[in-house]
Amino acid sequence: MKHKAAWRQPAFLLLGLLCLGLAGYAFDYLFRAYNPHNPFNVRLAFDGLGVPAHLFGGGLALLLVPWQLSPHVRRCWPRLHRLGGWLSATAILVGAIGAFSLATRTTLGGAASGWGFTLLAMAWLLCIGLGIQSILAGDIASHRRWMVRCVALTTSSLTLRLMLAIGFVLHLPAVPVYITAAWTCWPLNLAVGEYLLKRVRPMAGADATTRIPLV
Repeated sequence: MKHKAAWRQPAFLLLGLLCLGLAGYAFDYLFRAYNPHNPFNVRLAFDGLGVPAHLFGGGLALLLVPWQLSPHVRRCWPRLHRLGGWLSATAILVGAIGAFSLATRTTLGGAASGWGFTLLAMAWLLCIGLGIQSILAGDIASHRRWMVRCVALTTSSLTLRLMLAIGFVLHLPAVPVYITAAWTCWPLNLAVGEYLLKRVRPMAGADATTRIPLV
């Protein structure tokens, strides 16, 4: 079984670094000085609290992904894992509300991309809500599944930027690439999450609280 698990630690490390990097970018953008000569800055400024809510909530949710996925944290510091879970839920709520505000007004491509992000925000709230419901009911296995889906949606921001970077390198038109990415980044991540849920299963008799896909 060792050869099957060899990819997990490098994948987890890469995911953690990417989450930390994008979270750092979100917080940096949040506190960056306003530039009236930047059209994107000007457009976002008119959205009021939507931008800081989405940047702060989304950044915090990304920052907590490696912590919440760590089996060491769950095993050795279960109270911190639970605290991180409630912080993640709050961050997702704030980030999703900000996303609703931004989706159809300030995104590149207008409503064509905005509706893709709106559905993402709705799915994000649904998964975290069902994850909370399942853990409160004591259903750890169901909680794990919903939280893997929630992580998939949280990290769709990484997939979005990867797709945009590919479009930039290939010199593709910016607006069509952005619209395509808005509609495909999160279903793609969900598909990967479902694949991992089916492929990586706890061993018979294993403690479900200390095993999770991707780790």
